[in-house]
Amino acid sequence: MARDDEQLFTLQGMWCTSCAQAVEGSLKQLDGIRDVSVHYPSATLCIIGTPQATQLSVLAPKVKRLGYRLKSLEPVVDAHARLEEESRYLTFRLMVGSLFGMWTMLASVLIYAGALPDEQIETVVAWISGAFSLPVVLFAGVPFYRAGWRTVLAKRPGMDVLVSLGVWGAVTVSIWLLWRGSVEVYFDTAVMLIVLLLIGRLVETLCRHRGLKALDALALPNVDIKVWQDETWKMLSVDDVSTEMRVELTPGEQVALDGILEAPGWIDTASLTGESLPRHFQAGQTVYAGYRYLGTTPIVMQVSAEVGKRRLDRLCDEMRRYQARKGELQKLADRFAAWLSPLALLLAMLTLPGALLLGLGWEDAFVRALSVLVVACPCAVGLAVPLASLAGSGQAMQQGIALRDPVALETLARIRSVALDKTGTLTTGSHAVLHWQGREDVDEHTLQKKLSAAVAGSEHPLAQALACWSNSQRGQDDQPNIEVKESPGEGRHVRLSSGELLTVGSAQWFASQHIALPSEAEDATLAFASQVMLADEACWLATFYLTDQPVHDAEPSVKSLLASNYVVAMISGDRQGAVRWLGERVGLGREACFAQCSPEAKARLLQGLPSPTLYVGDGLNDTLSLAAADIGIAPLSASEAAREGASAQLMTPGIGGVVTLLSIAKRTRRIMAQNLFFSALYNTLALGLVLIMAIPPLVAVLAMAASSLSVTLNAARLAWAEPDESA
Repeated sequence: MARDDEQLFTLQGMWCTSCAQAVEGSLKQLDGIRDVSVHYPSATLCIIGTPQATQLSVLAPKVKRLGYRLKSLEPVVDAHARLEEESRYLTFRLMVGSLFGMWTMLASVLIYAGALPDEQIETVVAWISGAFSLPVVLFAGVPFYRAGWRTVLAKRPGMDVLVSLGVWGAVTVSIWLLWRGSVEVYFDTAVMLIVLLLIGRLVETLCRHRGLKALDALALPNVDIKVWQDETWKMLSVDDVSTEMRVELTPGEQVALDGILEAPGWIDTASLTGESLPRHFQAGQTVYAGYRYLGTTPIVMQVSAEVGKRRLDRLCDEMRRYQARKGELQKLADRFAAWLSPLALLLAMLTLPGALLLGLGWEDAFVRALSVLVVACPCAVGLAVPLASLAGSGQAMQQGIALRDPVALETLARIRSVALDKTGTLTTGSHAVLHWQGREDVDEHTLQKKLSAAVAGSEHPLAQALACWSNSQRGQDDQPNIEVKESPGEGRHVRLSSGELLTVGSAQWFASQHIALPSEAEDATLAFASQVMLADEACWLATFYLTDQPVHDAEPSVKSLLASNYVVAMISGDRQGAVRWLGERVGLGREACFAQCSPEAKARLLQGLPSPTLYVGDGLNDTLSLAAADIGIAPLSASEAAREGASAQLMTPGIGGVVTLLSIAKRTRRIMAQNLFFSALYNTLALGLVLIMAIPPLVAVLAMAASSLSVTLNAARLAWAEPDESA
């Protein structure tokens, strides 16, 4: 059986959520299509089906027949340009609607207030009111009619059908009343319906524009870079550079492509990781687009990922994939909006004969049916969830968290248990000196000088940690080593320029070298730490105890999670002593620390925690746990396998992003629920109210617009607010 493909496209020409539902409904009927999701705020279509059925060449003609345009997923820059064009389009129509609508409203107010001297002048003013409404109805309202007709063609009539019928119903009733000699016209209702909805569309477009800004941090400028080609260095556009090519990085230059360094150098990773200090990368290490080279001389890098396949590009695509797909709340909102529009049409058609049967006149019956059409517009329901979701994911990105899973925010809001890996997640992955003890006749300064000379040039991680402690990075040693005999991974003998011989290594290696160790050389209380011995020609000099240090925000983050009543556990494959020591450092009890766990055991332990569960892990051995948890999060240093299996990725050092993300998720779901509840309540109550009592169409217009605007502003409140980590 062929595996389904998942494709993302940009859908242009949509006017509202009804358009999105129309395209969804039409494409779902095609053979080979398993699922279709159109995300109106980002104009993105996510489709899952057989490879043949999900081709752009197959789908575009079918979408075009509905009046829309399907294209390859547009770059973020193009999305901004499209939204700016939509904003100008809306602004111009809003200006026309406001200018002529103002005179329509003024004429109506004069008639309603009885400020005119006689009926003849009132009739003239009523006709003038209708004349001023024509540019609004015939020009400013055209997008509503077009969208309504498209949804009818797709057999998915939605909000724009109600708006169109409401506008033309108000105009038709008004002309009929004028023809009969009545001045109680409703041109102002048609005008207000169009103008207020245009305002709502414009505010909504600006919110969508703001949501896209979360992806701007992942976009890099199109620049020319120096490439080795045809035995010479040439300047090529970054788009023309392919993998395996060698490119030169000059001091201060931003890295434009992912690649592998051919020489060591200092790299500023702040743009992607948020780290305030630069990091020293060795030859053979991978650097990512967005980093900045800080060396003093040019170095060469071999390209490992070209434009479109870089880590930044993948994160951007994952974010947009997340935005395009829907969670349960959005599906619930879509189902509610889908039956609300046909129900409103049916109620409006029944209201007219029902009002006549109850003894109302034709005028009152038409007005009652018109109010039903206007008040039932489900635009607030359609916007309730996607705008909140877009705002929440945008805020997460601004806080350095990239979301991948389409339902991550909704699930994160219900998390009960948080499980954390140890090495590389709660710890930095690099060792530091925790404690040292030395021979009585050796002072610390002398010991540092000897240790610095003994470990100089070693690539062993523990040796590098000792070099850092002994301050060897400050400059040249007073006594450089001139002869080194090393047993990789065990220890080394070093002959200094002064002739002195130093030995550094593990206790086991010292024993194999027949170097005697006194009783004070080892401390049983520090058995969990990595031990490194140092000796001179006489005897043992000192023992250093090194541990993988916790990340800077491990303790406050864990305590914050515990204070928020999450069940927090540390699950590690490391030794019991190291796991317990770290647990004590970050505030976890022994019962919450699980050591020496295999990947399978980690997954089984997760199954026993209160659900839904969240797991944070960085290594290949964590991929099973990331899949077993309801939500998986990969820290900054995570392996490629862990990133692929996680629902979210932290783009800043530490685990503080987990606390922030949980806070954002809670606020997002709360606002989703608020928007959905109040918009659904409004439509339900408004429909019931308009059926049992007469509500002027203008009042119905104002109520409907207020509902849509409140949903938009409530979502915007989430986008503009700072995350509350106590939420």
